[in-house]
Amino acid sequence: MPMTIDRKRLISPQVGGWLAVFCSAICFYLATAIIRWAESSVTIATPFFVFARFFLGFIVVCLTLLLTGRRLQPRRYHLLLGRTLMNTIAVFCFYKAVEVGSLAEANILNMTYPLFVALFAWFFIREQRDAAVLLIVAVALLGIWLILAPGEIGVKWENLWGLSSGITASLAMIYLNLSRRHHDSQTILFYMFGLGALSIFMLFNETIFWPNGHELLFLFSCSALGVLGQYLLTYGFLFVTAVEGSIISSSRIIMAALLGPLLVGDPALTLSGWCGALLIFGANSVLAYRRSLA
Repeated sequence: MPMTIDRKRLISPQVGGWLAVFCSAICFYLATAIIRWAESSVTIATPFFVFARFFLGFIVVCLTLLLTGRRLQPRRYHLLLGRTLMNTIAVFCFYKAVEVGSLAEANILNMTYPLFVALFAWFFIREQRDAAVLLIVAVALLGIWLILAPGEIGVKWENLWGLSSGITASLAMIYLNLSRRHHDSQTILFYMFGLGALSIFMLFNETIFWPNGHELLFLFSCSALGVLGQYLLTYGFLFVTAVEGSIISSSRIIMAALLGPLLVGDPALTLSGWCGALLIFGANSVLAYRRSLA
């Protein structure tokens, strides 16, 4: 009898989850690379990229709601607003870090958010006060310092945008975890994308204009990758453990360190920069593993 292959078994759900999370990291990285590529041919301010990402996400969520027939079920508006505010600031700071500094360092510092989640939890949640967590965070803070001031007397101030994105992203994640107890994902995304786009438009309307075809290509590709990355990450975490997902997501640190010079012509990381990146990656991985044992 001829051998038959069950195509459904070629890729297990777990492997599919790994691939989805890894592809989300690629999408998030390439979205920031597009911002740098755009600088050589068009003039688009950072708020416009942020607005485009939220606006496209809002359209996708609305279409999803229409196709599935689901209704929004908001209950705790303060949690939805908190998630929206912190996420909007985090994305703005992240994209600003890409604009004014190194693509690699911006991505690495953005990925410090798991460390700050652990740090905030240690201070505000008594049950999570573990001395080992403080030691891990201290090691990661050394890594952050190696990136902010790699052997120099002064701090690289432009990288504070990246660090700010990591801090505010950690607050956005805390709000997300609290909000998930009361809302489904589509409700959270609807308010996050919708109010995020509205707030950016109201604050930076002078930087937002009707783009020509070339400008629209950069705006759409950057936004599409950001939204696709968000959905891939959400899908992937359905099939992988928190440890696996966190470690694979943190691979963006190594990806950014390796690809920056190749894709956008950034200077290669110094030895201290590589040490800082590896310390942050290692700290994220250890924290994820410790959370799995809790």
